[in-house]
Amino acid sequence: MYLFDILSSTGLNMGIVLLLLTLIVKLCVYPFTKKSFISSAKMRALKPYIDELNAKYPKQEDALKKQQETMALYQKYGASPMGGCLPMLIQMPIFIALFNFVPNAIELRQESFLWANDLSAFDSLISWNKDLWLIGDHISIFCLLFSVTQIINTYYTSKLQAPAVSTPEMEQQQKMMRWMMYFMPVMFFFIFNEYSSGLNYYYFISTLFSIIIALYLRKRVNEEELLKKMEAYAEKNKDSVAKQSNMMARLEALQEQQKKMMEERERMRENRKK
Repeated sequence: MYLFDILSSTGLNMGIVLLLLTLIVKLCVYPFTKKSFISSAKMRALKPYIDELNAKYPKQEDALKKQQETMALYQKYGASPMGGCLPMLIQMPIFIALFNFVPNAIELRQESFLWANDLSAFDSLISWNKDLWLIGDHISIFCLLFSVTQIINTYYTSKLQAPAVSTPEMEQQQKMMRWMMYFMPVMFFFIFNEYSSGLNYYYFISTLFSIIIALYLRKRVNEEELLKKMEAYAEKNKDSVAKQSNMMARLEALQEQQKKMMEERERMRENRKK
């Protein structure tokens, strides 16, 4: 609110104020966005090693060993499959705050921008006299632009997604998730078509900035150079990694021993019943 008050006190059009507000917010969360992108880039750089593990353990009964070796691989090279999640979660309070603030900002009432006559209400550049199911009697252009940019952003996000340890079942689930990610922007169009044009405009330019930032980071981050840094990290920390690997091997041996003991007890119970 303080930032909005400062920007609106300059006398600029409210559409420009929202644009600057979105840009400043994006710049504030850029370090988290970059960290999330680099975390995903690390996972993509490790894809050849992940593929080797998938080829080494193709059977379902070896899933536990494959998972253990995969986690050891991530630890060795300083990567984390959850590294991109925390930065995104940190940004959530900001997005929630803006979701609640923009539609309720009194300053946006009766303020026009481009084809929107009132930023606190929906824009109805395309309208008709009869209510239609799901869509009503108009099409909000800002909502349409937001939905289209969201689909484009989903496309780039899915291309930049980090590879995971995959099985045929998991790959099928990932395909379903991708279809859901493409379906959500379509649902957003029908949901947000009745929302204020100011909110849809904010979402549109925010998503547009996200696409631009993703393309910028994609161009700036060299995955080959990143892999070299990760290999240098692995070489530097090989002693600590070796200790952790030995510990994992001991735990695995204990698990195997416990499994054998349980199998032996089960045999003894069956013999007693006979």
